[in-house]
Amino acid sequence: MKQLLTITAMSVGLTFASASALAQVSIHSNLKDNAMQTVGTQWDKIFPQSDQVTQQKVQFKNRYGITLVADLYLPKNRTGKKLPAVAVAGAFGAVKEQSSGLYAQELAKRGFATLAFDPSFTGESGGEPRNVASPDINTEDFSAAVDFLSNQDFIDAERIGVLGICVWGGMALNVASMDTRIKATATSTMYDMSQVMANGYNNSVDQAARYAMLQGLNAQRSADFKAGGFAPSSNNLPEKLSGEEPWFVQEYWAFYKTPRGFHPRAVNSNAAWTATTPLSFINMPLLQRAGEIQNPVLVVHGEKAHSRYFSEDAFKKLTGGNKELYIVPNATHVDLYDYQSGKIPFDKFEQFFKANLK
Repeated sequence: MKQLLTITAMSVGLTFASASALAQVSIHSNLKDNAMQTVGTQWDKIFPQSDQVTQQKVQFKNRYGITLVADLYLPKNRTGKKLPAVAVAGAFGAVKEQSSGLYAQELAKRGFATLAFDPSFTGESGGEPRNVASPDINTEDFSAAVDFLSNQDFIDAERIGVLGICVWGGMALNVASMDTRIKATATSTMYDMSQVMANGYNNSVDQAARYAMLQGLNAQRSADFKAGGFAPSSNNLPEKLSGEEPWFVQEYWAFYKTPRGFHPRAVNSNAAWTATTPLSFINMPLLQRAGEIQNPVLVVHGEKAHSRYFSEDAFKKLTGGNKELYIVPNATHVDLYDYQSGKIPFDKFEQFFKANLK
């Protein structure tokens, strides 16, 4: 039962504490007043800069008035024709200098205008408190990126797509069911965070265990109010591995905690989500309208990924003929985060967006 009470979000680089422990987490008062981090202009990505694209930092607001900071990538040798565009975000707990930026730069090399953004409350984007996630606001962040892209003179507003990595794959499908301006949607190594928050891995958490989790989370809310701050989750990626962690946790650690993927602004590299972040995910299913998506969808996942079933479950919800589930042979979840494995199917993403943003 104790294992069932654990809110298993560690597959994205962290876990939230068990219900009984949540009320005992100490307050880190610096979380409540931490403003948006200073926006830098130097190249500080985990991947090398391409000489085939240009990159510039941009800012825009979402519908809730939160300022989002993004990197805009453009093909260097583009003609005067308006470009198709793709907004990119993810993974959960990552920043635009990691996987989303890599995907954005690669697609820009292939002829697209791309926008890799930090979601609300994270990275260089605004919003307080820091390090909190929301199925509503983070879905809105994708629409805000479409707002920005659709108003640029060099972009064709009728040819805009979205690409979500990890948990932002679920956000991408969620926004695609709502925002009719989106003409094509792709996901990579997708996570349905509302499913895992509410039901645990492989739906291992039953109603009684979920109620106990909610009791602990709501006790934490009372403690947060009394303390005047927001407690961080107490169970995140360790600073050192013991060797006894599940293999996928070791895989995340090898990305976020080593020079391969570490970034000082990434939650998974250097901080913790707020302890009460799971509440809205538990109560608000991300993919409840997925069957109503009318634009083309490409769902990409690794064959060996522990998270593969999220993409397979999501794909079953989709209707219509222009939907594809593409399984990358022998790839794990984190294999689709960077160049190291050589397994990200960039050709597949290019073909999909070129075929459907024309």
